[in-house]
Amino acid sequence: MTVNADPQKERAWGPLLVAWLIALSSTLSALFIGEIMGQAPCVLCWFQRAFMFPLAIILAVACFVSDSTIWRYALPLAVIGWLIALYHSLLYGGIIPESIEPCSAGPSCSGSNMDIFGWVPLPVLSLAAFTAITILLVIVRRRSIA
Repeated sequence: MTVNADPQKERAWGPLLVAWLIALSSTLSALFIGEIMGQAPCVLCWFQRAFMFPLAIILAVACFVSDSTIWRYALPLAVIGWLIALYHSLLYGGIIPESIEPCSAGPSCSGSNMDIFGWVPLPVLSLAAFTAITILLVIVRRRSIA
């Protein structure tokens, strides 16, 4: 007895896997920076983590069961995380004035400790990860309904 695989699910699985790998590496990197390197996250980093960490879990489950409809649940998380990361990147870049910075206590959202390896801004890395995940989930959506 042979099982016919759904070609739409097969076409959506590749981008879904890549989206999960990005979410997983982002989650593990955030944990490494916080727990191993001892760099406390700022308020905006915490909010971004709140949207990235669940993506790592639900995208893993979606990959395991080949659920190409996961975009319905994952895309809102990725877009909201992207908006927070965009705000954080604009704040870090000095485009948004520090007077409306949400960090009143704890690490600064735009301080020099927001760089990894001395030159890569963490907010921009987060923005890139959320951007890639969002694009990949849109591709998953298109391939699953086409």
